[in-house]
Amino acid sequence: MSAAAVHSLWTMAAEPIDKIDAPKIEYGQLSPTLIVIGAAIVGILVEAFVPRKSRYYVQVFVSVVALAAAFAAVVGLAAGGYGTTKAGIAAMGAIAVDGPALFLQGTILLAGILGVFTFAERRLDPVAHGNRVDSFAAQAASVPGSDSEKAAVKAGFTTTEVFPLLLFAIGGMLIFPAANDLLTLFIALEVLSLPLYLLCALARRKRIMSQEAAVKYFLLGAFASAFTLFGIALLYGYAGSVSYATIAQVVDGTIETVNPALAGTMGNDALLLIGAAMVVMGLLFKVGAVPFHMWTPDVYQGAPTPVTGFMAAATKVAAFGALLRLLYVVLPGLRWDWRPVMMAVAIVTMLGGAIVAITQTDIKRLLAYSSIAHAGFILAGVIATTPDGVSSVLFYLGAYSFVTIGAFAVVTLVRDAGGEATHLSKWAGLGRRSPLVAAVFAVFLLAFAGIPLTSGFAGKFAVFKAAAEGGAGALVVVGVISSAIAAFFYIRVIVLMFFSEPRPEGPTVAVPSPLTMTAIAMGVAVTLVLGVAPQYFLDLAGQAGVFVR
Repeated sequence: MSAAAVHSLWTMAAEPIDKIDAPKIEYGQLSPTLIVIGAAIVGILVEAFVPRKSRYYVQVFVSVVALAAAFAAVVGLAAGGYGTTKAGIAAMGAIAVDGPALFLQGTILLAGILGVFTFAERRLDPVAHGNRVDSFAAQAASVPGSDSEKAAVKAGFTTTEVFPLLLFAIGGMLIFPAANDLLTLFIALEVLSLPLYLLCALARRKRIMSQEAAVKYFLLGAFASAFTLFGIALLYGYAGSVSYATIAQVVDGTIETVNPALAGTMGNDALLLIGAAMVVMGLLFKVGAVPFHMWTPDVYQGAPTPVTGFMAAATKVAAFGALLRLLYVVLPGLRWDWRPVMMAVAIVTMLGGAIVAITQTDIKRLLAYSSIAHAGFILAGVIATTPDGVSSVLFYLGAYSFVTIGAFAVVTLVRDAGGEATHLSKWAGLGRRSPLVAAVFAVFLLAFAGIPLTSGFAGKFAVFKAAAEGGAGALVVVGVISSAIAAFFYIRVIVLMFFSEPRPEGPTVAVPSPLTMTAIAMGVAVTLVLGVAPQYFLDLAGQAGVFVR
């Protein structure tokens, strides 16, 4: 064959390919996430290039400024109508910019700012070798108790990498409730999970326990991710697409064009039901619902308390947002299949969390089981399948996140020679030794219990009302019983603090820096404002409660 002939064959083969279009990205609508991820990358560069002495200050500054700017961007988008009239799909169908997404992103960013404040606290431990220390290991890579760790403590090292890790986790959380296709959902899940696995292992005190918590979280999280991914594969086989809208159309039977290659498997209900169950299972794991809650108490107890507070608040917000979008946008056509299952999960979660919490003797484990019970209460709103259900869940998540971060911030203050005193017996008589701290903690406990004039009552009332109107009356009865059981152990802690004699060798209450004080004060303020005058925020959640399809 001559060279000319070969050349002509080659040119003919090359002609029909159209040019590949560049992706069309709406940077303005994605700005909150882009700001946070950009700041996280800056944080990594800070670790590499800024001298060790100044890193802590630079990281705190970068983190707070980025989160505040991202929050301002969310407010700007909401003010520009992107939560209501201009809501739409951005980034070539990967991300939804609508009311629930913006509301949840705003909540996550505010929780993130308070999280940075508790991460940056350096006044609680006594000064070691002339250096202030925070809650994190001096050198994460060294073996607990080894000479290299002792040398790192002596040299005054601090693990400032926690700030970029926190920002990456927040970046994943911002995308998670806004994801509009299953692959984006999975990537966001990994981006928010991996930094949290690392953060859980970085406690300065009780390092072995902290590392054990991280390994448990990582292994169980990997299982949950595998379930999610397998479910995504099955849903793709069922619908021939990972896009939420297309899957919803195939479920409803309203799809126009069918890919002939997938016509055989499309409409195979076994793929749909098993795939949907697996994806929902992965999300219920992140939320901490029974029977996927096994990791929660151990991880909450072992992780550094600032990480526990942030994780308990922000991860729940992100995961419930993703769960709502999946059930309301992708699977409304399957409502009769998923509602009974979710009702069963909600009932077991509410009762399981409340009953097991009574037996706990460690304050962090008690709050962990309490968070499991709260996951059940929030699921009651998810099951309502009405617009009120969505807005009540949004309101509850906003209220819950502030109470949680505030409560864990108070836990960091009560200390003895071994660090935080988390055993309940040590909290006896705290109200006499330090009335202000005990009173603040009592406010948070009353909010968890759902006592009137706290945000917890307004949230529970909204969720139960939506569930009752949505035809899930049995769920409300179980919810009220669970709340009564839960109120018992919250009030038991209050009685222990105020009506017991303080022990002479009991713990002291450390005086925090203004950072932790701000986090706790914000928690108290939001708890009382949402409890006394919730209407404005309920209306806000109501306006934000419509998903774009």
